[in-house]
Amino acid sequence: MNFAAMDPTQYDQQLDNKKQRLQALFAEFDAPELEVFASEPRHYRMRAEFRVWHDGDDLYYYMFDQGTKQKVRCDEFLPASSLINALMPKLMDALRPNPALRHKLFQVDFLSTLSGEILVSLLYHRQLDSEWQLEIQHLKDRLSAEFKINFIGRARKQKICVDTEFVIESLPINGTNFIYKQVENSFTQPNAKVACHMLEWALDVTKASTGDLLELYCGNGNFSIALAQNFERVLATELAKPSVDAAQYNIKENNIDNLDIIRMSAEDFSDALAKKRQYRRLKDVDLDSYNCDTIFVDPPRAGLDDNTLSMVQNYERILYISCNPSTLAGNLATLAKTHKITRFALFDQFPYTDHMEAGLLLERR
Repeated sequence: MNFAAMDPTQYDQQLDNKKQRLQALFAEFDAPELEVFASEPRHYRMRAEFRVWHDGDDLYYYMFDQGTKQKVRCDEFLPASSLINALMPKLMDALRPNPALRHKLFQVDFLSTLSGEILVSLLYHRQLDSEWQLEIQHLKDRLSAEFKINFIGRARKQKICVDTEFVIESLPINGTNFIYKQVENSFTQPNAKVACHMLEWALDVTKASTGDLLELYCGNGNFSIALAQNFERVLATELAKPSVDAAQYNIKENNIDNLDIIRMSAEDFSDALAKKRQYRRLKDVDLDSYNCDTIFVDPPRAGLDDNTLSMVQNYERILYISCNPSTLAGNLATLAKTHKITRFALFDQFPYTDHMEAGLLLERR
């Protein structure tokens, strides 16, 4: 994080700079007017990770400033949620005088929610013993008077959960609350309010859809659960087992009855669709029964591989969310041969950084 850039009074200008950069990057593709979804200028991140510095009796959070490369003490942190900021000093005040909890502690990770839950992971350069477990339970009991909190202790080949390893988020989407289990160390959208904008935008651009939806890289079902209302059926894929397990929980909690998730990579699923290979985990899935006119992809930063890129061109409509507009532009060099951009959006998930999240709806020419 570049601490010098974190100036809320300059947020609008920084966002305008991103808008201009994104428009220039996609100028050759004849994109429509850019829809811009701003972030809150402070307390927007639901996740935060801090290293821990031991200085005699003192103990404090710190980060490295990407601009100066110097260590910066963080008694508070402007990007982090209000909930994280409220907990930070109280947690550190409890850790400082407690030898069992502070000994060889080197990192603290926070995962918070709009719904008021917070999960704290404490990382150590030592094995955690029964004394640690007793003290962390006492700490949880004390802090629970003010926070809906759980703890995880981590050391080499060791993980101790105090009750749960997840939080339950509730996101308000067009007047309806969607419930999501978010598991520690699994991907979740870092900026919850912008994530709500993304879901509402995706619902809007697909509101006139027909047939079924295929989603690749579905994670914990964040998009597919919300989008299910716009389609007859949804078939989604995800490789990471914790995300698939969370997605199954989320499907049940949101009473979704037209969504199926398959645990496999997008690359393998592309081969299965092309009938290049047969997969045992698809033996009970009739892929031919789906009438998918729309495909939704939210790939890693590397973008779509060549096989998947070729496969998505078979669909009438492509909804593409990208955390790396540069690789998205590279994919568009191929996709623009068969599809045109009809909706174009910028989601500012990461204020005060160069990172941008882009959204496109492409329809067959």
